Amino acid sequence: MKLSTRGRYAVMAMADLARVENGKPVTLADIATRQEISLSYLEQLFAQLRRSELVTSMRGPGGGYQLARRADETRISDIILAVDEPIKATRCDPTKPHGCTGSGGRCLTHDLWDELSRQINMFLSSVTLDDVINRRVLGAAHIFPPAEVASPEATIVAGE
Repeated sequence: MKLSTRGRYAVMAMADLARVENGKPVTLADIATRQEISLSYLEQLFAQLRRSELVTSMRGPGGGYQLARRADETRISDIILAVDEPIKATRCDPTKPHGCTGSGGRCLTHDLWDELSRQINMFLSSVTLDDVINRRVLGAAHIFPPAEVASPEATIVAGE
């Protein structure tokens, strides 16, 4: 299972916003430049994030976006779900009463993939933006030199 760019970019942009926000709105153009994401794509994502009340926007000079709640209150799963990114590993349609096989039954490995989806959802629900920007979810990231991790000026790089 692979998370699409829609969910990944939304999390990257929100992490960028959480990291650089200092009480002032942040422009999407700045996030787009730092994260190397298309501005028009970010506009689409932030429209959904705003509707889900994860960000607020301010128009006019000095305008931009801010987190609607603190980074330690914003779960990664909320961001992904806000941009309509399904987090599931099965190929079954949960809105239909039958399974994914041609005969309408569930495939032999359905329960395996369903449990994987549940575990992914639990993990993403347990991680906040604050965890991400403060590098408390390291995984393989422990390979970065300590100076880079500690540096507040270090830019969040696309794909991290």
